[in-house]
Amino acid sequence: MAISTADFKNGMCIVNNGKMCTIVEFQHVKPGKGGAFVRTKLRDIKTGRVVDYTFNAGTKFDSVRLEQRTMQYLYNDGADFNFMDTSSYEQMAIPEATVGDAAKWLKENDEVTLHYAGEELINVEPQMFVELEVTETDPGFKGDTVQGGTKPATLQTGATIQVPMYIEVGDVLQVDTRDGRFIKRV
Repeated sequence: MAISTADFKNGMCIVNNGKMCTIVEFQHVKPGKGGAFVRTKLRDIKTGRVVDYTFNAGTKFDSVRLEQRTMQYLYNDGADFNFMDTSSYEQMAIPEATVGDAAKWLKENDEVTLHYAGEELINVEPQMFVELEVTETDPGFKGDTVQGGTKPATLQTGATIQVPMYIEVGDVLQVDTRDGRFIKRV
């Protein structure tokens, strides 16, 4: 479906120069002299890179329909991550390269959101907060620091984050998956 610059909305997905991009922000400009134009910031869906573009008013683009599906993570068989649709019980294997950095936050039976552009899977997004057990960390001794210090801890999924000194092996932690930050001990 073709859309014009007059139809732009933030979050809309378009095809620009053969690449699928989402509109981060846009501004219609009508200068005193010359024709109107539209300044935009577009995020490339594949790379995540944000680039500024300027288009003449009325320029046409192909739009892409974005969809989200909630799936349950089942297991990793070494090459693929396996997910299940909880409504139809249909299972799907997704290659490790497609899952990317989200893999370090995936725990069996957790729900994830799969993002599709048309029929193409573009992103796997874990829940915003996950609860993971600490499998390895150095012991913290009282008096090690003047102020609240941190130490590295390895979680059950293999991710390593910075945690306060009082965290021990076996503790279950709540972690923010957007930036890998320790939130609290559960």
